Amino acid sequence: MPYKMTVCKVRSIRDIELGDDLYFIGKTDEELSLVCKTESTPAETTERDDGWRGFRIQGVLDFSLIGILSEISGVLARNKIGIFAVSTYNTDYILVKSENLERAVAALSEAGYYIITNE
Repeated sequence: MPYKMTVCKVRSIRDIELGDDLYFIGKTDEELSLVCKTESTPAETTERDDGWRGFRIQGVLDFSLIGILSEISGVLARNKIGIFAVSTYNTDYILVKSENLERAVAALSEAGYYIITNE
C-alpha cells in the first residue's frame, strides 16, 4: 500500500474520521484501537505508533483457505521482521515497520510471492 500507516488507541469513536477510505477499528472492553493512514490519525490519541507500511493480500480470500496469513508471517518471522496484521471480511493486510519494508519485499519475493507496488 503506497502510504504510511499509524497504529493507535483513541478515547472515543467520535475522534475517528469515518469518511476516510482506509481504516481499521478494533474495540474491546479495554480499548479502542485504530489503524489508519498517518495523515488521518486523530489529534487526540492515548497511544500512538507511527512508521508502518502495509501489504494487501491480493484477491478475495475464502474462509476455507487455511494458512495464507501463517505462511506469509512465517517468511517475515524467519527474516526477523515483525508484523501487525489486520483483516477484513474479504482479505488480510500485513503491516511492517517502514525500515523493514525493503527487506520484507525481498524476503517475500524470494519465497515466491509476487509483490505489486503502487508507489
